[in-house]
Amino acid sequence: MQRTNALAVILLASILAACSSSQNSRYDIANDKAPTSAPDVSKVEDAHPKFEPYSRGGNKANYTVLGKSYQVMDSGEGYQAKGIASWYGAKFHGHLTSNGETYDMYSMSAAHKSLPLPSYVRVTNLKNDKTVIVRVNDRGPFHEDRLIDLSYAAAHRLDMLKTGTANVSLEVIYIANPESIALAELKGTELHFIQIVASSNKTRLDLLANELEKKYQVNSRVQQSNNLYRLQLGPIGQAQLASKLTETLKQQGYPQSYLITE
Repeated sequence: MQRTNALAVILLASILAACSSSQNSRYDIANDKAPTSAPDVSKVEDAHPKFEPYSRGGNKANYTVLGKSYQVMDSGEGYQAKGIASWYGAKFHGHLTSNGETYDMYSMSAAHKSLPLPSYVRVTNLKNDKTVIVRVNDRGPFHEDRLIDLSYAAAHRLDMLKTGTANVSLEVIYIANPESIALAELKGTELHFIQIVASSNKTRLDLLANELEKKYQVNSRVQQSNNLYRLQLGPIGQAQLASKLTETLKQQGYPQSYLITE
């Protein structure tokens, strides 16, 4: 009976130890450090900015860490800042980021306290003008004097591994939702005209206007300024269509064509 109880105690202790290890695995290494046998990261490509919807899990409006509250921005559009960058490595490698992804210190990624996740940021080391583009997918650094935490690969590219920190400038590369852009164009009230050619011979322009209207199925107008007449195609309601037609006209014999918006 005593042996059975002893085995039960040992088994329970093992289970608790395993649970504790699982919960605190991100902090198994007391202090962060560089990888012991890192691959060559000098040729790791910058993150490639593209439109990505902000994640649900990583963008709580407010959150608290170490007793301090932080507010997440609704959008990163137009964000610029200067401050101190640090980097994080082996201690967090392979563990989940705030965005629910797996942290890879050999990728071009970063952590920021308030930018929406994910965001793309151009980071410039102000000491040597070296630049990288990172994808922000994590929260941090939670130090009063730190602005951004960079991956090992990004820190290597900025030549800041030895110093540990660097004075940097940040600029968000904002990519708008293509569907929102298209919808805004459809709802737009601006009218677009394509300036084709100018001439003092109105009769010539009237003949050309008739020809272009039939060819491109677009209305035209001839505007007079003193003794000069300007032939314009339009109005065209959608900027995208107007731009495409302008390029077509340039390639088909009217290289001086340009877009006018009213």
